[in-house]
Amino acid sequence: MSHYVYILVMFAVIYLIRALPMTLIRRPIKSRFIQSFLFYVPYVTLAVMTFPAMIDATQHPLAGVLALVVGVVAAWLGVGLMPVAVLCCVAVFLSELALV
Repeated sequence: MSHYVYILVMFAVIYLIRALPMTLIRRPIKSRFIQSFLFYVPYVTLAVMTFPAMIDATQHPLAGVLALVVGVVAAWLGVGLMPVAVLCCVAVFLSELALV
C-alpha cells in the first residue's frame, strides 16, 4: 500500500513542477537574472548528476578525478565531444593501471 502513496506523491511533485510554471507565468520573462538562472538550470542539473558518477564509477576515485580534470582541460581547449570522451577513457584506463 505504501508504494502507491510514494508513486502518488512523486506524480504530484513532478506534475506541480511542470504544470505550475505554465499556468502561473503567462507573460515573457523580462528579468535578466531569472532568464540567466533558467538558462543554466539544465547544465547544473547535468553536472550534479554526472560529476559524482564519474568519481564513483572507477575503482579508484583518483582515476575519476583525473578523468574529470583531463576532460575539463580538453573541453576548455576546444576539443570536440568525442575526443574529450576518448581522452577521459584513456585517462581512466592508464590511471587504473598505474594505481593497481
